[in-house]
Amino acid sequence: MAPAWQVSRWFNSEPLALADLRGKVVLLHAFQMLCPACAMQALPQMQRVRRTFAGEPLAVVGLHTVFEHHDAQGPVSLAAFLHEYRYDFPVGVDAHDEGEPLPRTMRSYAMQGTPTLILVDAEGRLRQQHFGVADDLALGASLGRLLAETPTPPGA
Repeated sequence: MAPAWQVSRWFNSEPLALADLRGKVVLLHAFQMLCPACAMQALPQMQRVRRTFAGEPLAVVGLHTVFEHHDAQGPVSLAAFLHEYRYDFPVGVDAHDEGEPLPRTMRSYAMQGTPTLILVDAEGRLRQQHFGVADDLALGASLGRLLAETPTPPGA
């Protein structure tokens, strides 16, 4: 099973737990707003996925996983960044323990850095974890496979 997220604050959402999303495929992208690959490739990719798969049982979630330049990437800066780029998907701030160099969720998933893409199936199992920017076609194929495995909710 995929580890629970440990989030200190949410943007664009009420508090959200991975368990709340059972029944949906989850695309979680760990990013830092000052990470060039995150800002130029990973976050725009998340927006494309969200548009492309609208209406599918898919949740797109960002995780601001800061492990460097902490003062420059605080909540005020993140709020402005999300607003300016019109990112309206839920974004959690990875909780940080005093004296620990890496945030909690980053440690629990053994992430190597950002961007990190995580796919969780509808039953809550970690199915894929990719450090770096994922190819659009490969990501689309992975999402298609996971969505094909996802039972259609009653009444849908």
